[in-house]
Amino acid sequence: MTNNISQKTILIFILTLLFLILLNSCKGGDARKNPPDPKERVKKNLEEGRGFRLDDAINKARSGGGNFEFASSNELWRASLDTIDFMPLLSANYSGGIIITDWYSENQNEAIKVTIRFLSNEIRSDAVDIKIFYRKCKDLMNCNISENKGNLEKELKKEILKKAAIYKKQLKDKNFKPYTGSNLN
Repeated sequence: MTNNISQKTILIFILTLLFLILLNSCKGGDARKNPPDPKERVKKNLEEGRGFRLDDAINKARSGGGNFEFASSNELWRASLDTIDFMPLLSANYSGGIIITDWYSENQNEAIKVTIRFLSNEIRSDAVDIKIFYRKCKDLMNCNISENKGNLEKELKKEILKKAAIYKKQLKDKNFKPYTGSNLN
């Protein structure tokens, strides 16, 4: 009796797990942005580079592999690095989602340090958390460090999001290939 119950429990657990995995792989979309006709959706997805094309797969196989872009494919990451490219980097950890600059100074008495944490890969205002630290020194051994939530933080975030949106649009335009289906036109 207990063996039969444990088998049922294991079966229910496995089916529940399988159901959750399948449900998790479903990606919802905005119905307003997608055409209702399935043939038009296929055309749109293929033109934006989201579909599967046999000729692309054959060309990748012949060239010896796929296209490995890693961090360069994340628009927020690239935009952040491009925005603070004048500052020396102390740490840039893509998998950890953080960029930390070293102290940057144009004079001996004041310096600035920026930390950018990535909370999401989506291009939106709450996807990045920026902290700015100021160091003011009276002499070499007498420094005061403080975090400042001012205008510079807002300007950096705005610039990063603006560049990321541009990079995303450029990538979408680059991946656009007209679909030449035989029965769609």
